[in-house]
Amino acid sequence: MTHDSPPPSSDPASFPPPRLLVRCGVGGLFMGLANLVPGISGGTMLVVTGVFREFVSGVADLTSLRLRPRPIGVLAAIVGTAIVAIALLAGTVKGLVLDHRWVMYSLFIGWTLGGVPSVWRMARPLSPGVVAATIAGLLAMVGTFIVKPAGASPVADSEAYLFAGGLLAAAAMVLPGISGGYLLLLMGLYVPILDAIDAFKTAVLGRDFDAAARTLWVIVPVGLGVVGGVVGISHLVKWLLARWERPTSGVLLGLILGAFLGLYPFQVGVEPRPGQVVKGRVMTPDLIALLGKKDWPVEFFGPTPGQVVGALVLIAAATLMTLGLARLSNRLESRRDGATPPPPGSEPA
Repeated sequence: MTHDSPPPSSDPASFPPPRLLVRCGVGGLFMGLANLVPGISGGTMLVVTGVFREFVSGVADLTSLRLRPRPIGVLAAIVGTAIVAIALLAGTVKGLVLDHRWVMYSLFIGWTLGGVPSVWRMARPLSPGVVAATIAGLLAMVGTFIVKPAGASPVADSEAYLFAGGLLAAAAMVLPGISGGYLLLLMGLYVPILDAIDAFKTAVLGRDFDAAARTLWVIVPVGLGVVGGVVGISHLVKWLLARWERPTSGVLLGLILGAFLGLYPFQVGVEPRPGQVVKGRVMTPDLIALLGKKDWPVEFFGPTPGQVVGALVLIAAATLMTLGLARLSNRLESRRDGATPPPPGSEPA
């Protein structure tokens, strides 16, 4: 049994215990943060906090109209905290990514790296099928990186494209290893969606409902896509894990390993030059003056020794953070399941 599996004695008709609700809240908080940033997967955060299967099963049950207290409580805790995190921190995270990209990407690498052992445990023991599945997941992420566009899609302003972005981002939100923010970045929708969320929050707080309504052409199609993606992928993942747990976990492991390709930290937004094509337009001095920093193309740069050391420290700290969450989740799950305790000396007295 993996550490994020609900125990056999769990009764869906009973309300989830407070300990589980706390873990769901923590998982939802990190899931919301993860889906604000490119590179780190919301699904990975649910795995390392030990509530991934609870979430997937809860969505599948709810959308099948099996309304029972345990899955409803789990989903309320996860989704509620995720929405709060996204609403409150969208503007802050966007600013940090734009102004301190190497710092944030170093943290993203560490958070993602910390999720690898959790998925590794799900995939063990290795077999040729699991290895092939892992390679397939890795190649899928390599392909995504290779086809990364230079700018936003020319149809990025259409409702259908926004719906597709929400659909794919939600699928990534559920699947450990795939970053919803990263896919939105590839589609040219990452910053526009964060802008719309931040503008909506500001308008509502300022009671400027006309301004809030002007953001709905982005938020509504993306939201509908998110709902469709979460529902569809949750049913699919539940079915796959029930029948082919280890190969499915192998694919997830490959997706996580491949996610590092897009997270090289030493890159920075650079003001475009006249004649350069950005978002499908040839830049002129006037267009450059109107272009916001959020739309500047990203280029690699040579880091200083201090930045290299700082990145390594941040990666290590973020990795230890997610590993600590996973370890805490293991202990809580073992106690709740009545599982055999770890060997003497493996945990502090």
